[in-house]
Amino acid sequence: MVVSGLGFACGPRMPLRPPMFYCVRKARYGAVAAIEMLNEPEASVKRNSYSSGGSAASGSEVNGGKKTPAFKKLNSEDLGISTSMIAKPTRRVLNALKKKGYEVYLVGGCVRDLILKRTPKDFDVITSAQLKEVVRAFSCCQIVGKRFPICHVHIDDTIIEVSSFSTTGRTVHGVWNSKFLNPVDCEEKDFVRWGNCMRRDFTINGLMFDPYARIVYDYLGGLEDIRKAKVRTVIPASASFQEDCARILRAVRIAARLEFRFSKDTARYVKNLSGSVSRLDKTRIMMEMNYMLAYGSAEASLRLLWKFGLLEILLPIQVCLFPVVN
Repeated sequence: MVVSGLGFACGPRMPLRPPMFYCVRKARYGAVAAIEMLNEPEASVKRNSYSSGGSAASGSEVNGGKKTPAFKKLNSEDLGISTSMIAKPTRRVLNALKKKGYEVYLVGGCVRDLILKRTPKDFDVITSAQLKEVVRAFSCCQIVGKRFPICHVHIDDTIIEVSSFSTTGRTVHGVWNSKFLNPVDCEEKDFVRWGNCMRRDFTINGLMFDPYARIVYDYLGGLEDIRKAKVRTVIPASASFQEDCARILRAVRIAARLEFRFSKDTARYVKNLSGSVSRLDKTRIMMEMNYMLAYGSAEASLRLLWKFGLLEILLPIQVCLFPVVN
């Protein structure tokens, strides 16, 4: 399927130079320095400790398909994160659920952005409460979605997405479950958090933040990938992109917006499986392209789409604007 009517047709501002295909690393120095400092041996703690000040030793790559890296629990203040950085509507949701005795965490890209000192586009909350209990906790809240149900909580003019551990407790990535070793010497709560993080798309989106204990949980090596400015799939990229080919477009969007580069495995299968995005519903493609081009990283996104053979599939008219680079 070809999408050519996105209303995007413009001549480049300048003769397009050969693209920097993997982008230049631009992780904020303060966050990187904090991560590096906490990776020092003297800052290490036992794997099963709930101390918030250190990290476990690094394990092997999570996308090797063999074992899970040693996880880390870091003090959020050492990473430069404070609760004042969380939007007020989100804090109201967190506080309301916490007061009722439920565990609450921020999860996903918002944690990554807080570490990078970027303002998150939105905040995703996950809780130990069941969705029906979330609905009872707020006057304006409804459950949406069938395959992956979540709650939309309306606070002022903001919609906060709240998911539940109880509705995300499915087998970790189907057939790949048996190829990962579960975290060893960990408590049950760690296992539950790890299981949820394993269902994320990229390691840098697999971070979990407890704003009350002030702990950032990293079960997938996401902090290391932030330090290295890498976009890496949680499971092997071939399996991840076959499971959901829209992740190919999300990988491009994230790499372009953050000026990160792909890991070798991720880059290989973004290229090799680029044709699979043509199977996506047109509405889904339109949504992903809008996200990609609407937040100040359109040029970098187009360069990556061009490099990996996606531009001719998604925007065949615009591809002629790009010069041939030998």
